Amino acid sequence: MTVNDIPALNASLNAAATVLISVGFVLIKTGHREAHRKVMTTAMVVSAIFLIGYVTHKVLIRGVHTPFGGEGLIAKIYYTMLISHIILAISVAYIVPRTFLLAIKGDYVRHQKWARITFPIWFYVSITGVLVYFFLYQWWPAAR
Repeated sequence: MTVNDIPALNASLNAAATVLISVGFVLIKTGHREAHRKVMTTAMVVSAIFLIGYVTHKVLIRGVHTPFGGEGLIAKIYYTMLISHIILAISVAYIVPRTFLLAIKGDYVRHQKWARITFPIWFYVSITGVLVYFFLYQWWPAAR
């Protein structure tokens, strides 16, 4: 494995997190509390591994920005998505652990209130994380 493999691994972890939080959502809506707990715990672990991989990649490339190769309308779409992804990803670093902490403490009323906000944000960040990878590395890579 090289430093160039990390973005694809990170995108895979984001995709896995998206699937896991989707399954967790369905499980809680259908009354499967214990299965929901296990799946959401796995989603949090997967997201934590992603974060470690993301930070590791940034350290290894010394924070060098990956250029986007698209132009025109697609560049506007990409940068709009990227900005919203970054802002919401910052919030995920707080709201996901906070939501988990409420569940761990058994405060399910507050956990549910937080989860109503946390789920769509975490879901969006996971999906757009995968899209950012495809935009940068697969669909519109910059000429090197």
